[in-house]
Amino acid sequence: MPSWQGKSKGNKLGYRIFIGVLRYGGVRPAYFLLAFVASYYCLFSYRSTKSIFQYFHSKIGLSRFRSLVNVYRNYYVFGQTLIDKIVVMAGIPNRFTFRFDGEEHLHEVVSGGKGGILLSAHLGNWEVAGHLFTRLQTRINIVMFDGEHQRIKSYLEGITGGRNVNVIVLKDDLSHIYAIHDALSKQELVCMHADRFLGGNKTAEIPFLGEAARFPIGPFLLASTFRVPVSFVFAFKETRTHYHLFATPPKVYQGAKQGGLETSMKDFVEVMEEKVRQYPLQWFNYYDFWSKD
Repeated sequence: MPSWQGKSKGNKLGYRIFIGVLRYGGVRPAYFLLAFVASYYCLFSYRSTKSIFQYFHSKIGLSRFRSLVNVYRNYYVFGQTLIDKIVVMAGIPNRFTFRFDGEEHLHEVVSGGKGGILLSAHLGNWEVAGHLFTRLQTRINIVMFDGEHQRIKSYLEGITGGRNVNVIVLKDDLSHIYAIHDALSKQELVCMHADRFLGGNKTAEIPFLGEAARFPIGPFLLASTFRVPVSFVFAFKETRTHYHLFATPPKVYQGAKQGGLETSMKDFVEVMEEKVRQYPLQWFNYYDFWSKD
């Protein structure tokens, strides 16, 4: 099983330091501090560094030297996206700008009156543009693993003042399925990542960056079972203060017996691979994604 455990690195003190710097100094000094943090992870986080290096060298096809440089750049950009996310969620003054390709597709989903599913990946920083969801004039339900340490979650919730979304936590008792069904029955949107899984989840192998990789079946089974419009959404950092958002035209997938499961997985992986090749530094994957164990 790939060694991702549904948890993010970091601790409460680290969040406090960065949030304090952001509140009193802004984004620039936080980015400066981040340079040292990225160096630390390059040197002392062996497993993740090895996985990122293999991704750049074996899958993207870069030389060993460029792969090593990009390992550091990947850590640094990842840190930037976390900082940007906190800035937006906490309402800290900023100069972020956004370009949205495909926003009309999301409005189409909302106006359809059936609800919809938005699938994304640990690629780019979709959450930083979450405030743009308010323009859709519907409730947003975010499905996530409850893998963050509770103290960090509580601290972040305290400083952000809450978000205009509902969080659905994935649970072993499958209660999240009923919550998702309830949200869709109310014509709401359900957002979830579709590129990672935990041990025990059902998966299927799909060619990705030249080699078969395992993807979770769950998100795509939901899409083909509920038969609501599905759009793939991503957001990428293009400059220090500018983000580029993408949303694909909505598509309704038929039931699993009609091939909807396989088609939806194939469509998603194709779009994800296209975006990974376009923004290789912004795929934040820190384990062996192609593990066959």
